Amino acid sequence: MLKRLVVKLQHYNPNVKKVLKNSSWLVAQRAIRIVLELFVGIWLARYLGVEEFGIYIYALSFVDLFAPLFHLGLPNIVVRDIVRQPSSMNEILGTTFILKLIGAIISFFLALSIIMYLRPGDTLFHVLIGIIAVGKIVNAFEAIDFWFQSQIKSKYVAISKITAYCLVSLLKVFLIKVQAPLIGFVIAFVLETVISSIMLVINYRVSGLSLKSWSFNIQRAKSILNESWPVLLSATAIIIQSRIDQVMLGQMINESELGQYSVAMRLIEAVAFVPGIICQSMAPVISKSKLISNQLYYDRLTNLYRLMFIIFVITAVPIFIFSRPIVLLLYGQEYTLASQLLPLFSIRLFFTNFGVAKNLFIANDSLFLYSLITGLLGAVTNIVCNYILIPRYASIGALWATIFSFGVMTFVSDIFYPRIYSNFRAMIIGILTPFRLKINSKKN
Repeated sequence: MLKRLVVKLQHYNPNVKKVLKNSSWLVAQRAIRIVLELFVGIWLARYLGVEEFGIYIYALSFVDLFAPLFHLGLPNIVVRDIVRQPSSMNEILGTTFILKLIGAIISFFLALSIIMYLRPGDTLFHVLIGIIAVGKIVNAFEAIDFWFQSQIKSKYVAISKITAYCLVSLLKVFLIKVQAPLIGFVIAFVLETVISSIMLVINYRVSGLSLKSWSFNIQRAKSILNESWPVLLSATAIIIQSRIDQVMLGQMINESELGQYSVAMRLIEAVAFVPGIICQSMAPVISKSKLISNQLYYDRLTNLYRLMFIIFVITAVPIFIFSRPIVLLLYGQEYTLASQLLPLFSIRLFFTNFGVAKNLFIANDSLFLYSLITGLLGAVTNIVCNYILIPRYASIGALWATIFSFGVMTFVSDIFYPRIYSNFRAMIIGILTPFRLKINSKKN
């Protein structure tokens, strides 16, 4: 089978070869991060212990609730616009940078104000969340990442992030060795973003481009925001789905329970990166196929969904079977509860894989209002289910609430919207016919 695959790879057309090369860099980036987390992240969880690790995760998850304001629903839209309007690249990037900067500043004040209201006397949480939120302002330089994505040149993004991972991992090891307090690791987390942004700027200049060429256009900003606001609200709903369980668990139970829950989640996230990388690399190819013909567009979408299902099976089955030895080997007996949660987290991969791929369809068909409605539906479902299940079943209840809400948002809601039947059909075909996956893109 491997021999047949190699033979087919030799007949790839230039577009697919470029996507594969691009994906290989992103896979390498994520693989290096996974290795570093095994040797540093796991060491950190052991060093901090369940309760302090839970506090650490609570602070990160709380700030993540405001992530839509950092991103403003821009990634897919900006990448698409650069592909379609290459001559306007500098205007698009400059406008994107300013919009992201403003969004990050607003999110800083919101995050700090809300945590002070929720935990009025807890200075530690105020300081931790304030530090993390300040660091997000540097994310404005992510605009450079969008350009590299549009050119299918994620090599430079990968190099930037790998450099940041390695340097910050060394810093975390040092902090563990000197028995630093929790706040030291939060500062290290922020430094990773700073270093990555600096490296992005350097690699952008090495590519022969300059930030000085960027320009801000108010009309462009209005145009982007006019199209992205439904995505922004939808992203808010999605981030609520993916993070509110951790925040509610920390608020309604305790930080120790959250620490157990987060360990299982982080192990799942270590393998959940693959669909995102593939979809990120395929975004320009999918966008161009729609300009050629609808048949080619839906063929490629269906093929992408087949791949998402195959990836789910390959990753979820081993995790479901070997969850207990994996957790106990890596984290120790203190995290026994996490080993019971991990099999359920593997089920969630099914919905997240298809949700990531579905975003390409949403962006290319400009169904942002639909995305907003389904996202809000999923978020409300998640909050209600968490509110009901967490007091009774703690972390297991939070996990089932999240799985159910992702299912509602990704599949169930599509049944009631005729315009998206074609994509719903493509997803179902992808699930039922994974054996028909085509890796030669001359047809697909």
